[in-house]
Amino acid sequence: MHNIVESVKSLNTIDGAIDFLKSIIKLDENMEKALSFSISSHEKQFRKSGEPYVIHPIIVAGITAYFSNDKSMVIAALLHDVVEDTSSTIEDITILFGKDVAHIVDGLTKIVEIREHELSPSTDKDNKKLLASALTFRKMLLASIDDVRVLVVKLCDRLHNMLTLDALSEAKQKRIAEETLVVYAPISHRLGISSIKNLLEDFSFSYLYRDDYTKISNYLEEFQQKTQLTLNNFLSNIKDILEKNGYNPSDIKILSRIKHSYSIYLKMQRKGVSIDEVLDLYAIRILVKNPLDCYKILGIIHTHYKPLIARFKDYIAIPKENGYQTIHSTVFANSKIFEIQIRTFDMHNIAEFGIAAHWKYKNGDNNSKEPNLDWLEALAANDVSAEEFYDDAKQELFIEDIVVYSPKGELFSIPRGSTAFDFAYRVHTDLGNKAVEALINKVKKPLLTQLKSGDIISIISREDDIIRCSWIDMIKTNKAKKSIKLLCHHRLNKIDKLASTNIINTIFSRYKDNILENCDDLELKKFKNVVYNIEHLKYIKKVILKYIRVHNGILARFKIQNLKLKEYKFDNILLYSNFNINNISFDHCCHPKFGDDIVAIKDGKDVVIHHKLCETAYKKMKENKHMLFSSWIKDRFYSYNMVISIPSIRGELAKVLSYLSVEHNATILFVEYGKDPYAQNQYCTIDFEIKNDNKEKVRAFCEQKMKVIEFYMASDAYK
Repeated sequence: MHNIVESVKSLNTIDGAIDFLKSIIKLDENMEKALSFSISSHEKQFRKSGEPYVIHPIIVAGITAYFSNDKSMVIAALLHDVVEDTSSTIEDITILFGKDVAHIVDGLTKIVEIREHELSPSTDKDNKKLLASALTFRKMLLASIDDVRVLVVKLCDRLHNMLTLDALSEAKQKRIAEETLVVYAPISHRLGISSIKNLLEDFSFSYLYRDDYTKISNYLEEFQQKTQLTLNNFLSNIKDILEKNGYNPSDIKILSRIKHSYSIYLKMQRKGVSIDEVLDLYAIRILVKNPLDCYKILGIIHTHYKPLIARFKDYIAIPKENGYQTIHSTVFANSKIFEIQIRTFDMHNIAEFGIAAHWKYKNGDNNSKEPNLDWLEALAANDVSAEEFYDDAKQELFIEDIVVYSPKGELFSIPRGSTAFDFAYRVHTDLGNKAVEALINKVKKPLLTQLKSGDIISIISREDDIIRCSWIDMIKTNKAKKSIKLLCHHRLNKIDKLASTNIINTIFSRYKDNILENCDDLELKKFKNVVYNIEHLKYIKKVILKYIRVHNGILARFKIQNLKLKEYKFDNILLYSNFNINNISFDHCCHPKFGDDIVAIKDGKDVVIHHKLCETAYKKMKENKHMLFSSWIKDRFYSYNMVISIPSIRGELAKVLSYLSVEHNATILFVEYGKDPYAQNQYCTIDFEIKNDNKEKVRAFCEQKMKVIEFYMASDAYK
C-alpha cells in the first residue's frame, strides 16, 4: 500500500491517472466505457490545485481496485461524482452500466457533503460545522446499510482527498483531518481495513499535531538505519530457528515493521512515556499456511525467547469484531523488546483488506472471520438528532472492544471500560432493565463494576423493571444509556399522570374521592394527563367546579371556600393546598436535593417530599395517596460558604468582594481574612447570599477570578 500512496502523490495528469488505474486492474469493455464517460462528464471541471477534476475519480477507482476486484465497485468509483457534479442522472447510470453500479453510485451521491449555506442562518459558525458533519455522516451510514460497498468506495475517496489536502487552506485542512481521524479512520477499523486506517490516522496526525508528528518522524528517520539493522538481525535469528525446526522458507513469510506514527503517538500519550520507551516499537510478522502452524511457531519462539505474558493475545481463537485474527506475543531479545504477530496468509489478507477481502479474494480460509456489521445497523437505526447521532457514532466507532463471556461460554464484544450493567444490556434490553447485581468470575459484584477482557459474567435479575436514571453517566455503551433513558421517560409519563390525578382528587376529596373517575365530561377526561404548573391546576379546578354546578345544582353542604388553594412556604419549598399544612419533611428513602424534580405526598396535616423517581413515592401514587402541587422556591437569595486562596497583595480582597457584590449582586454576610502576614497567599472565608439556585453556576462565577478551596451551599433540603 505504501507504494500505491507514493505513486498517487505525484499524479497530476489524466494520462498518468489512467496508467495508474490500468496498473492495478485490467479494464474490460464496461470499465473502458465508464472511464470515457467520466472523462467527458468532468471535462470542464478542475480541482482547487488547478488539475483536471477527473483525475480524482480515476485515482479513487485505482485505489478501490487495489482493495477489491469487484468491477461494479471500480466503475462506481469512476462515476461517484458524476450525478452530483454533472447533468447525468441515476437513470442514465442504470441504462449505461446496470442496476448494481447505479445502486452504489446512488449511495455515494446521497452522502455528498452538506454545505454550510444549506443550514439555518440562525445557527452559529461552530454549530454549523458540527451539524454539517453530523448530517453528512448520518447520510453516509444510512446509504451504506443496504450495501457496505458504498462505505469502502467512500473510504478510498477520503484516502485520496487526504493525499491532496495541501491545496486547501490550513483551516480546511484541520477540519477535514479532524473529521477523518474521529470518523473515517474508525470506520475503516470497524471494517477491518487496517491499511486504510493506518494511512488515514497518519495523514490526519500530520495536519492536526504537526510538531508531534515532526518529532516522531525525525526520530524514526534518524534511527532508521539502526532500527532496521536491529530488526533484520532479529528476523534472521527467527528464520534460522524456524528452519532448524523443520519449516521450509518457501512455506512462510517474515516481515519486519515499525509502528505507524499515530500509533506511536497514542502509546506515548496513554503511558506518558517518550518514544524511546515505547516497548514494541520493533515488530515482526510471521505468515504461515494454516492456523495450527501459528501455534506451533508460537511455541518454538517462546522456547527461545522469554515472553511478556501480560501482553499475549490470541485473536485467532477469539477474533476481533472486525474479523481480525492474529496471535500477538511480546518477547525479550538482546536487551530489547519485540512484538511478534503470527497469522495465516488468509488472515493477513483479512487484516489488510478487511471486508474488501471478501471481493478481492474469493477463495479464502474457511476459518477467517468476516467483520461484524451489527454496529452499522445499530447506528443506522438510532432515532436521535443529527448531533446526538454523530456523538454516539464517534463513541461506538472509536473505542476498542474487549471480549467477555457468559457462563455458557458465549462470547460478547463490548467497548473497553464497560460495566456489568452494560453487559446486561448487551445480552438483552429486558435483562438490563431488570438487573439487580452481577457475578463476575463467580464473585458477587455491583452492576457498575468495570469489566476486564476474559471476565465471565452472570446477571442476577428480578421480575420488575428497575429505574436508574442517575446511572446514565456511569455506564459506557449507547444501548444501555438509551434503554435507561427510554425506561425513565416511560416512568416519568406514568408519574406525571398519576401525580396530576392524585393532586386534583386531593383538592376535591371533601366532595368526592376520584372526582376524575366519576366525571364523564370529555373536557375533564383530558385532565388525567399532566398538570403543567399552578396556573394550569387552577384552570382545571375551575372547569371541574363548573361541571359540579351543572350536574349538582347548588353545592349542598359543599363550601366553595374549602376549595381555595392556599400558598404554603417552607424554607425553599412551595406548596398549594386547600387543607391546612403544619409541617414538611424530606424522606430519606430517596434523598431529594435542591433542584431535583420532587413530589409532595400528604399525610394528615404533614407533607412528605420525595424525589419524583422514588420507588416508595411511586407505590404511594399507585395507591392513590393524597398529593399536593409542589415546587422549589427560585426567587429568593441563597447562602453560600466559600474558602478561597488569594495573593497577599493590598487591594486583592477588595477586588474579590467587589466582583461578588457588583458583578453578581451578592450580599456579603461574613469575611475572615488570613492572619499570616508573610504568606504569599492568604486563605479567606467568605459567606454571601446571591439570587441564584444553581450551585455549580455560582461556583463557576467565583472560579473565574479566584482560586476556590471550598464551596458549599449554607443550607440545602436536609437542613
